Amino acid sequence: MENLFIDTLISQVRALDQFGTWANKADEDILKEKYVKSKEDLKNIPVIADIDEMQIQDIRLIYQAIALAFEKKTGIMCSVVMEMSHEGFGRAVVIAEKIVIVNKFFKDAHRYSFRTYEKLCEEGDKMLADAIKIYEEYKK
Repeated sequence: MENLFIDTLISQVRALDQFGTWANKADEDILKEKYVKSKEDLKNIPVIADIDEMQIQDIRLIYQAIALAFEKKTGIMCSVVMEMSHEGFGRAVVIAEKIVIVNKFFKDAHRYSFRTYEKLCEEGDKMLADAIKIYEEYKK
């Protein structure tokens, strides 16, 4: 099954694999490792903690994938703007022309995850569809 968001996200992740660490891993396994956390996994992550640069980059990749998928669908270039404090408070914004097409606030970004791989796919598809709808509504 082809999924533009997932294809774009995995291409972003694999592009950052400088040393071939994930070369023999399946796409789904890589994305599960990076983005899927069960309720049990979350119990082991403190509510208040600092976020590391790798986690910030992983979150940025989600929004870059939305931006690239949007560009592929519409031909309109996008920018991703992301601010994140060391405590995990921040915001990610995707902008197409002068229009904000995605706007996400974070209060505990170190816990940002999806319960299942299917939920990651579903949420990515929804963000992309919503971004396209927002853009089209504004351009009317």
